[in-house]
Amino acid sequence: MEFQTNAQPIFLQIYDLICDRVLSGQIKADDQIPSVRELSVELEVNPNTVMRTIERLMQQEIIYSKRGKGNYLSENAENIIREVRTKRLLEEKLPALAAEMKLLHFSTDDLIKALQSEC
Repeated sequence: MEFQTNAQPIFLQIYDLICDRVLSGQIKADDQIPSVRELSVELEVNPNTVMRTIERLMQQEIIYSKRGKGNYLSENAENIIREVRTKRLLEEKLPALAAEMKLLHFSTDDLIKALQSEC
């Protein structure tokens, strides 16, 4: 995987990748997620970077650990991810979009039309 160098830290890009896999149905509740070693090889990153991602996922209760067996996706993971992403959209991305729209004199009607053509 190619990571964006001028964007957010790589461990957060990996976090988003795993969350994307959950939201798209590639990983389901109680599925085992790849080990730190497997993810670091797959993504060609340092295992410490992957470990930071795993720690964040555990802190948010998106994954849980079964001692000696690995990490698994929690039953409520999809809902947690949706809440986190919605909050990020409303608090970070929407204000930036609104500011750009204001500079461009791009109306909300124009935005609605553009969104309808995308969805």
